[in-house]
Amino acid sequence: MPFATLGLHPAFFEAIQALGYAAPTPVQTEAIPAVLRGTDVLAQAQTGSGKTAAYALPLLQRLWEHPMARGPHPVRTLVLVPTRELAQQVGDLLREVLRHLPRSTTDGPPPLKVAVVFGGVSINPQMMGLRGGADLVVATPGRLLDLVDSGALWLNKVQHLVLDEADRLLDLGFADELRAVLALLPARRQNLLLSATFPAEVQGLADALLRAPQRIQVPETAADLSRIEQHAYRVDTARRATLLRHLIDARGWRQTLVFVASQYAAEHLAFKLNRGGLSATAFHGGLTQGARREVLAGFKHGEADVLVTTDLAARGIDIAQLPVVVNFDLPRSAVDYVHRIGRTGRAGASGLAVSLVTAARLAHWQLIQKRQQLALPLEVVPGFEPTEADVPAAQDGDGNGGVKGKRPSKKDKLRAAAALAAHSNGPR
Repeated sequence: MPFATLGLHPAFFEAIQALGYAAPTPVQTEAIPAVLRGTDVLAQAQTGSGKTAAYALPLLQRLWEHPMARGPHPVRTLVLVPTRELAQQVGDLLREVLRHLPRSTTDGPPPLKVAVVFGGVSINPQMMGLRGGADLVVATPGRLLDLVDSGALWLNKVQHLVLDEADRLLDLGFADELRAVLALLPARRQNLLLSATFPAEVQGLADALLRAPQRIQVPETAADLSRIEQHAYRVDTARRATLLRHLIDARGWRQTLVFVASQYAAEHLAFKLNRGGLSATAFHGGLTQGARREVLAGFKHGEADVLVTTDLAARGIDIAQLPVVVNFDLPRSAVDYVHRIGRTGRAGASGLAVSLVTAARLAHWQLIQKRQQLALPLEVVPGFEPTEADVPAAQDGDGNGGVKGKRPSKKDKLRAAAALAAHSNGPR
């Protein structure tokens, strides 16, 4: 099905070609007509499925077809995202589309204005950029509220609300901030909720926010990972870093994304790898935005062989042609395993995903395999034969493979989701 059949204006076709879309993806095929109709949307779509364009193209068209007069005007479309990196990527796509739209005449309406705002950087340039208003704002919740408190923007005229990666917005502890943002929005608006997964708390939020939504489900399947060669290596805990260095050197890996469990672990492992002669750098939420941008750009351009990161890089970050992903620490959930290894094998390329499995995390690895319907043999690298005894499942963290750990319980998240949309009980 070509884009021309989805209701998009021909003025957008050049932008679509520039984005590299030959034909709409499944989520775009269903979402674009619904968004153009003004319908609420609940869409499940994984990173790399084209979901940003699925809402960006039709929302920009609606704004483009109904331009505002010159002079200050309120925010009409608000996109909330969980991380700075995702905010930048969404903003880049929006600006790329606008760059290809026909320019208005001198006497015509001004071009659409997109603002991208997030924390970790000075607020003053963002306040200056919002002078005169903005048609569309992409924001992380905390910085958005700071700007509202500063009087830099108002949200009482928002016509379209997008929650991108809604499951991560809830999981990363934005419940109070989301509730505060929702309280500032008009009751009558179009709501688009996109989530990689549909846990109970996301369903609760959707039920409270959405009215007769178009439900779109494009789940990731094992076939989506067929281009990724997966391996699991059994190793003692204390020898993981040495094994990682050995694999990188022996197999000639020159761009390796390594996932660990914490900011401290990222810094510590990067230090050990550098001391062992590799070029490694750490990437995590504790860095300033400038440092994060510099580190990520350096890795993309080959200035470092290894990027050691937390789950900050598991979603919303696209590294073209990334060849290798390593789970130095196993992910806490089976879903996050898919998101992590999905950083490689993208856009038709092949990739390699390696997991290091210790005795203490064996039960957790088995649970990940069960939930992802995997059957990977545990391999042993010569010279790194494990000596640690297996840990029974009942002694592995909380006894469930470590998937939940100390995260909020499902009941806690359901309460939070219900509270988020308490204000929306009124008429729309």
